[in-house]
Amino acid sequence: MRQPKTKITALYLRISREDSSRDESYSIVNQNKLLTYMAKQMNLTNIKTYVDDGVSGSKLDREQFMVMCKDIEKGLVGVVMVKDLSRLSRDKSQANDLVEQFFPLHDVRFISVSDGTDSDEGEDEFLGFRTLMNESYARDISKKRKLTNVVKNNAKEPLSLPPYGYMKDPDGKGWVIEPEAAEVVRRIFQMSLDGKGVEQIASTLSKERILSPIYYWKSKGFNRGGVKTDREPHRWHVSTITGILAKQEYCGDIINHKTYAKTFKLKKRFDNPDKSIHRDVHEAIIDRAVWEQIDEKRRNKQRKRKGRDGTKNMFSGFLVCADCGKNLWFNINSGNADIRFFGCSNYKGNRGTCDDRHYIRVEFLENVILQEFRRLSQFAKKNEKAFAELIMGQAEQSNTEERQKKQKELYALNARNRELDKLFNRMYEDNVNGKIDDARFATMSKQYTAEQAEIAERVQTITSELSKQEAKAMTADVFLSVVRKYTRAKKLNERMLNELIERVEVFKTDKIDGVHYQRLRIHYHVIGAIEIPDTFPIPDIIIRTRKGVLVKYFPFQHAA
Repeated sequence: MRQPKTKITALYLRISREDSSRDESYSIVNQNKLLTYMAKQMNLTNIKTYVDDGVSGSKLDREQFMVMCKDIEKGLVGVVMVKDLSRLSRDKSQANDLVEQFFPLHDVRFISVSDGTDSDEGEDEFLGFRTLMNESYARDISKKRKLTNVVKNNAKEPLSLPPYGYMKDPDGKGWVIEPEAAEVVRRIFQMSLDGKGVEQIASTLSKERILSPIYYWKSKGFNRGGVKTDREPHRWHVSTITGILAKQEYCGDIINHKTYAKTFKLKKRFDNPDKSIHRDVHEAIIDRAVWEQIDEKRRNKQRKRKGRDGTKNMFSGFLVCADCGKNLWFNINSGNADIRFFGCSNYKGNRGTCDDRHYIRVEFLENVILQEFRRLSQFAKKNEKAFAELIMGQAEQSNTEERQKKQKELYALNARNRELDKLFNRMYEDNVNGKIDDARFATMSKQYTAEQAEIAERVQTITSELSKQEAKAMTADVFLSVVRKYTRAKKLNERMLNELIERVEVFKTDKIDGVHYQRLRIHYHVIGAIEIPDTFPIPDIIIRTRKGVLVKYFPFQHAA
């Protein structure tokens, strides 16, 4: 079969990190030199190169490989030439399908230079053997990489590239702070503490024309991956801000084995419930207490409900119904825009199941929380020793039975996850050997994957809860320093809420002698809900509603 002059001679070049360390002849430059020379020697014209640099041969969804396949399907390619068969694929079945079915179907001549294979000269009797050896090499590389990662993880070495704000330590194997980027990271966390949302933070950085992480690395000459989906180097996206706020590495920790693949052939990554977390390995950019506050807010935050004028209230996401546990929603009175209030999102009057609306006015709430903050800070200032003992005692109180129950559930979930992995591997082998048909494999695979996703989500929840329990005693002194900072506060703001409060339970009002008493239970970070001694009283906080109802605040310590 001869190639028509109008058709393309496709030179396919591929290299992975393992190949580059194996032999210099595998470099893209040398592959290109060899194939170009051989194409000219064979009088092949209309040469076009397709290059996948740094991509594994165990998967087919390589960018340029897919482009070449589309050109083949369009009838544009007459010849495909590679250095050796492993450049095409390291998967035995994939390579065989390409050479024996896909290329002949589209009248494409296939040449593998180092293997001495040319489809114009007939079938290659050793094709099956070569593809088997290539697959064995890929399997061996996968095993060696896993072993290397285990050794590195045991030495508390990071298995991933440093995030924005860090760079590789030139004198070691860890990370060191990259000052310019680290300052931007600190600003992002500071803006989040100040109550700004991820959209606002992204907009601010974009307006200030600060380089986004990918373009920042490029400007510094750092060889980093990532898809440059945006041609504007100063445009920050919400996903970037969200990712930065979620990174525990900024506390100084190393987190390895975040994801895993079920087999070396399947490149889809799954969330790993057995992550390896090494605390305080490198210098922190963000204080741990600050990161935990923002992380907790990020995990628990419900979508902030807007009022009719498009505004959001700083208490949104903090208030929960004491009876049903659902969030309270922010509302603006339709007849009087000055009346702003919260009500239970699960109220049965709005097709929910909660018996009471749990109505509370915003101005009343602001006054209560501010006075409670002042009372807390006065207690800390005038009797610091007693306050410190109280919050340390609160922080150290952990329910042993509850903790054991969570650990038992965690163990069972991890055991089930490992069992599913074994079942999946066995099922995969049965499918390859023809014991299970493709339809059955797809159905069972979907079921196992769905169950593992549920397990991963529950494991993450339990792990987070256990981690917070362990961290409370360690951060009690940090909470004390935050309280001191707001001793002279005259006005409430969202940053104060973020730094001090975890949530506020709103009870339904109790009517006594014509007065409605409103109870709130404030759960502070680290220490939970505490009862402040009567020696630090709170002034009467009273509000009269538009219907003439008198509402008075009823402090938590007096509530049975």
